[in-house]
Amino acid sequence: MITFDREPGSYKHWRLTFDGPVATLALDVNEDAGIDEGYKLKLNSYDLGVDIELRDALDRIRFEHPEVGAVVIASGKERMFCAGANIYMLGKATHATKVNFCKFTNETRNGLEDSSEHSGLKFLAAVNGTAAGGGYELALACDEIVLVDDRSSTVSFPEVPLLAVLPGTGGLTRLVDKRRVRRDLADVFCTTAEGLGGKKAKEWGLVDEVVPPRSFPQKVQERAQALAAKTDRPRDAKGIALTPLKRTIDEKGIHYEHVDLDVDAEARTITITVTAPAGDEAIAIDAMVERGAQWWPLAMARELDDAILHLRTNVREAGIWIVKTRGDIEAMLRMDRALEKHAGHWFVRETIGFIRRTFARLDVSSRSIYAVIAAGSCFAGTLFELALAADRSYMLVAEEGPAIALSAMNFGPYKMVNGRTRLETRFGRGADDLRQSVEKKLDANEALDAGLITFAPDELDWDDELRLAIEERASLSPDALTGMEASLRFGGDETIATKIFGRLSAWQNWIFIRPNAVGEQGALKLFGSGTKPKFGWERV
Repeated sequence: MITFDREPGSYKHWRLTFDGPVATLALDVNEDAGIDEGYKLKLNSYDLGVDIELRDALDRIRFEHPEVGAVVIASGKERMFCAGANIYMLGKATHATKVNFCKFTNETRNGLEDSSEHSGLKFLAAVNGTAAGGGYELALACDEIVLVDDRSSTVSFPEVPLLAVLPGTGGLTRLVDKRRVRRDLADVFCTTAEGLGGKKAKEWGLVDEVVPPRSFPQKVQERAQALAAKTDRPRDAKGIALTPLKRTIDEKGIHYEHVDLDVDAEARTITITVTAPAGDEAIAIDAMVERGAQWWPLAMARELDDAILHLRTNVREAGIWIVKTRGDIEAMLRMDRALEKHAGHWFVRETIGFIRRTFARLDVSSRSIYAVIAAGSCFAGTLFELALAADRSYMLVAEEGPAIALSAMNFGPYKMVNGRTRLETRFGRGADDLRQSVEKKLDANEALDAGLITFAPDELDWDDELRLAIEERASLSPDALTGMEASLRFGGDETIATKIFGRLSAWQNWIFIRPNAVGEQGALKLFGSGTKPKFGWERV
């Protein structure tokens, strides 16, 4: 079983250091410490384990080091920044493993850009040597790229000419949408295995600066300090330690303090139950900071994030996630008022960012999601986002039935990867009309009339309707459902992230099962063997 907890003392591949407002994350991969057996992580190439450490390090910078305003992504190896995803790992991995790996690395890199946009944390790629494939994609996720001009260092996307696959971590989209590289130049670049360096890399817009080796360290420090100077993160604040999660795993599922997973292998369902904050949870800023990682919003988000990653990676056949909540609506609304009031405080802002990224991870998970709103539920404010993220929602009609409620947190802080709130995605621009309902408790019929739920069965039909809906969903093709759900979840204008998760994920999913890439004579299988791949030439 793959777990996602890490802490700096356990890192095998990254070195994290601090110098005032600048943190440096140096990639120095231990080639013998892959997360699986059967390959070596040569040339600073990475696998899932390397990226799990990166994700942990980024969260620790966000929460434990508020004095940091800029992060330098560097290499601990001379003349080699990063060779990207390990090809031998990809060649031996199952299809699902490859796709999940690409999704997680996408989310981690999107997280860099999320922190840059919302948290005042900027990123600089110090490319001291070759940056190929995923290595260059990591650089592209940063705000600036400085490349050493030593006549041999290049940036490249060799996937198409060498491996018959695509750059799997958003590189194609970032190239043309983020860095505005001309389409014709991007076409040349993506089919030139050796890549580009020096003056031409800068002229084409592939990097921001090219610097001779003797000036490289100074230029990196200069640019990092300039980026750090733009931050509004407090240099004198005390950080929040991200203490280890507490969880219990047994034959029924996984159990945290605020999140519970109940696995029904026979029905192929997972019930995810999230508990609302207690009525006396901290809402004053000093008390929030004192609570630290145990403060309900952050603790809940960390647990839910870990649960989603566990299910996506380790429980693949249970394709229906049934989301439930429990607790007191008033306590949840009270917490949301505090989140809104203190949203400008660095700790609250980072917590909101963590929740936003966790909910976004839910949105792009290839699972059917049903929200079940029954007696004792607490689908209010922040927790109502779970119902809005669901493909369908069922709410019980009963004399003493449940209620739902919106809060100000539903109207902006938790935007999806399409740049819209879930309410805007659901209703279009008409979502603002719902502001008049903020903190008003709605019963099932009122929620149905407002379009906030899908179905409202009464007590007589509740059990049968829910059972039949789940059984029907479980009988459908998982492949078709994945495509359908991904197509329906992100209405409205496209963003870099929706293109990456929509277009790229679909194409890569398909390419990863094509014989030209992964057949016995495919490029990914034969890479490094000295044997040329044999392609079928039919365009499909």
